[in-house]
Formats: sequence, C-alpha cells, structure tokens
Amino acid sequence: MAVVTIVGAGVIGISWARLFGAGGWEVRISDPRPDLPELVARELADLPVRATDDLAAAATGADFVQEAGPERIEIKEQMFATLAAHTRDDVVLASSSSSLLPSAIAQGNPAADRIVIGHPFNPPELMPLVEVVPGPLTSARTADRASEVYRELGKLPIRLKKEIPGFVGNRLQKVFDDQAAYLVQQGVIDVQDLDDLVRASLGLRWATIGPFESGVLGGGPGGMRHLMEHVGSQLIFEIGEPDPARMGEVLDAVEDAYGTGESAHERLADLRDGRTRAVLKPLGWAEPASGDGRQQ
Repeated sequence: MAVVTIVGAGVIGISWARLFGAGGWEVRISDPRPDLPELVARELADLPVRATDDLAAAATGADFVQEAGPERIEIKEQMFATLAAHTRDDVVLASSSSSLLPSAIAQGNPAADRIVIGHPFNPPELMPLVEVVPGPLTSARTADRASEVYRELGKLPIRLKKEIPGFVGNRLQKVFDDQAAYLVQQGVIDVQDLDDLVRASLGLRWATIGPFESGVLGGGPGGMRHLMEHVGSQLIFEIGEPDPARMGEVLDAVEDAYGTGESAHERLADLRDGRTRAVLKPLGWAEPASGDGRQQ
C-alpha cells in the first residue's frame, strides 16, 4: 500500500486525509497540535491513519507528501527542509498553499526540484480541481507525478504554465469577492441576496460551462466575438473597489446572515457537502478516487 504523509491537521489536511484514505493509501498525518490523537479518532476513525507530532518520522518512507500547514512562508520553509531531509529523492513534496509561490517555498531547499504546489479547492475530498503549479526549479517529473496522483484520486489536475501569486483560481475569486463586498458596502444588495443571486445564475452556469464557453454561447452563431461587439461594447460602467476601512460592516452582515461558531460551521459545511455530492455525478465528476476526474 502506498504511503502519503499529510502535514497539517486543519480543515484542508483532514479532508486530504479522507481523500487519500478513500483512494487506498496508507495515511500518516503530522501536526504539533496537542489534540491530534482525539481529532484523528473523531474525524478519521474509519481510515488507516497514523498520527504523530514528529514530522521527520511521518515523512520517512512516504511515497508522496501533501503539506497543508499554516500559510506562513517561514513555517513552510522549515517544514520543507525537514521533508527534504527525510524523504527519498523520488518523492513529490506538494504544498496546498493558496498563494505562496513554489519558488519561495523551495528557496535554498536541496529538494527544490521535488517541490510543487498542489492547491485544492475546499473541501479537497469533494471539489474536483487541484491546481498544479511548478516553480522554476520544479522538475517535469515532479509535476507529472503530482498530476498523476491527483488524477488517480479522481481529481482534475490543471497544470499552470508558470507560477503567479494567487495562482488562477484564487485570483479569479479575489476579483469576484472584492466586487461582492463593494456592492454590499454601496447598499445595492444584502449578503444573502447576493449569494442567492450567484447560486441562481453565475454559479449554476459556471458549474456546467466555463466563462469563455459561456461567451461563445452568449453570442449565438456569431460566438464570443459577436457578444463582445454588441452586448460587451455597452458594459462600460466603472467597477469600483471595496473600502478596506469598511470591511467590518461586510463581515458583520455575513455573520448576521450565517452565524459563527462550531455549530454554524458544521451546519453550513453539511449543507455545502450535501449539495456538492448531489451535483458531482450529474455534472460528470468522479467522487472520490474513481475514474480520471475529467468530465465526459
């Protein structure tokens, strides 16, 4: 049985552990948190998981590493130094980082050719996408192997041509989220109505076709070129940006709408996961660790 070392037992790390475990991997999970044994017993009770606070021990003998630790470059540098020293020369060292460049994580690391970003969308066990982002020193073999592993787990690995801060998914998400906050700040719409608007329009559309394909269809037989020359030519309004000093207002509105704390998080996560599972198969996605993860 292949062995994966998951570094970090937060929301992303636990979800990765479920995905790899369901895919037939032996899972080791490492985190210095004092409640690690209790957390693993509660969240991963039905999987072959070994938990330890000793990162070097967890990495020794692993066949693949998926890091999901804090989004702090100094911490990742320390963790990847340990991983480099305690893994074989053929083992991929993948980071779940949401924005840190692989070149920054790999700087000064003797295993820089084995370091790559494998950025999932939350939760990794359900969302099909994994962005594979190589750095300038990442070997082609490393990027290929990472993509192969994710594909075997039922994911859709999208390999970027070069590194860029925030990668692609989070750059798109940031632009969208900034505009959403701006519209709430301007009193145009409230939080829940905006969420419902997106679910009933753009979210539903983009779950079936991407924005460029949508543009092709929106222009009729003339395609996206026709759309841009007609409807697109009139979209000349200023977008506007949210006021950072007023983000507290937006956060208050979000908390009023959805609540905070453990019970609210569990309720919302259960709702999200149930809906996600319900649409994966009809949309052509595997769930989980079955098939190659690409739409038919």
